[in-house]
Amino acid sequence: MSPKSAHQILDDPEFKKLVRQKNLISTVLTIVELVLYFGFIALIAYNKPFLAQKMSEGSAITIGIPIAVGVIFLSWILTGIYVFWANNKYDAMVQSVKDRLGR
Repeated sequence: MSPKSAHQILDDPEFKKLVRQKNLISTVLTIVELVLYFGFIALIAYNKPFLAQKMSEGSAITIGIPIAVGVIFLSWILTGIYVFWANNKYDAMVQSVKDRLGR
């Protein structure tokens, strides 16, 4: 099988599906991350007294600390979701398109 031209690859329905799925998951995860991060920043900007509350009487830990740690942890989780998807779905789809199109 001879390699396909760039136009043939770009017009291929399986390639278009691959691009659509990658864009969808990237967009969704990006929006979730931006809402998470800027939501935390907005909380800092507009509700400092809430974040400054102590977790319990006599505690040095404020509510803001576990929320900040949660933002970082959830960012790692979102990255893990993308890596898992890429390794299990995206790479297989790319290989399938390559095999079909002779690349």
